[in-house]
Amino acid sequence: MDSVETCERRASAPARSGVRARLALAARMAGRALASLAVALFGLWGCGALWYQARGGPGRILFIALWGALSVAAAVAPWRRAAAPRMRRAARAGYALAAAALLGWWMSLAPSNDRVWADDVSRMLGGTVQGPVATLRNVRDFDWRSESSYTPRWEERRYDLDQLVSVDMILSSWGMPAIAHTLVSFGFADGGHVAFSVEIRKEAHEQFSEIGGFFKQFELSLVAADERDIVYVRTAVRGERVALYPVRMPRPAMRTLFLSYVATANALQREPRFYHTLFANCTTLVYQLVRPIVGGLPLDYRLLLSGYLPEYLYEHGGLDRGVPLAVLRREADITGRAALAGNTPGFSRAIRAPFLAAGGAGG
Repeated sequence: MDSVETCERRASAPARSGVRARLALAARMAGRALASLAVALFGLWGCGALWYQARGGPGRILFIALWGALSVAAAVAPWRRAAAPRMRRAARAGYALAAAALLGWWMSLAPSNDRVWADDVSRMLGGTVQGPVATLRNVRDFDWRSESSYTPRWEERRYDLDQLVSVDMILSSWGMPAIAHTLVSFGFADGGHVAFSVEIRKEAHEQFSEIGGFFKQFELSLVAADERDIVYVRTAVRGERVALYPVRMPRPAMRTLFLSYVATANALQREPRFYHTLFANCTTLVYQLVRPIVGGLPLDYRLLLSGYLPEYLYEHGGLDRGVPLAVLRREADITGRAALAGNTPGFSRAIRAPFLAAGGAGG
C-alpha cells in the first residue's frame, strides 16, 4: 500500500499543475498586453511624426491613415488566433518593414540654419573673446510696440568680463504655474545687462507648439538681447508674468557661465540642433551649462517643470537662504515694475529697484 505521504503528493500534483498553467497563461497575457501597448505607443509617435514633418496636405493625411491602420492591426494581432501562422509572420514582417522605413525617414531629418526665419530669430548669435573682453554679434535690441509691430535692431556689443558683477534668473510664465520660460541675465559694473534666452528658432509661418517640440518642428536658437527688448516684450506686449531672482554665484563661475553661452552660440552656428520640449529646451540647456561649473547639482523634475526652479535653486544654495522663499517669490515679481518702466533706457535699473535699495545682488 502507498504511504500517506505518497498519497498526499499524488493528490497535490494536479493542484500544482493547475497553478503553473495559470501562471503561464498570466505571463502570456502580460506579454501580449505589453507588446500591444508598445505597438500602440509607437503608432501614436509615428502619427505625430508624420503630422508635423510629412510634406503635402492630402498625401500627409493618407500616410497617417495608412500608418494608423497598420499600427492598429499590429496592436490587435497578438490577440487573434484565427490567422494561419504564415499570414501572421507575413503581417509581422510587413509591420517591421514599415516601422523601419518610418524610422529611417525620421533619422534623415536634419536641422538647418538656412530657412525663412521669423524676424526675432532671423540672425544667429556669435561671439569672440580676447582677454577679458567678449564681443557679441547680433545682440537683439528690438523696439516692441506689439507682436506684429516693432523696429528691429541687431547690434555688436562688447562686454568686459572683469566688470561682471551679477547673474539673475528670469522666469516668464503665461498661465500655468509649473511652466515657465527661463532666461539668464548678466549684469556689469556700469549698470549694463545682457540676457541670454534659449528659444525655438521658428520659421516665419510658425507658432510655438509644445507638441511640435517633440517632433523636430523647430531648430534651437540662442538669443542674446537687451533686457529692454526681451523682458519688456514678455511683460508689456505678451502679457506674461515675469519674476527675477538674483543668483548667488562666485564671480569666476559667472565668467565661466558667460563664456559657455558664447561657446554654445558659436557651436550652433557651426552645427544646428533641433529644439526638444523635454531634452533641449530653455531650462535643460542652461542646466547643462551650469552643471560643470557648479558641482553637485542633481537632476530633478523641476528642471522640466521650470516654474518650480526657485525651490530647486533655494534648496541648493543658489538663492539667498537668509530670506524665506515665500518672500523671495513675492519680491521677485517684476511684472508691474516693468510695465511702469516702459521701453526706456533705465529699464534694467527700474525692474531691480527693490534689490538695489536693499543693497543686494541683481546688478
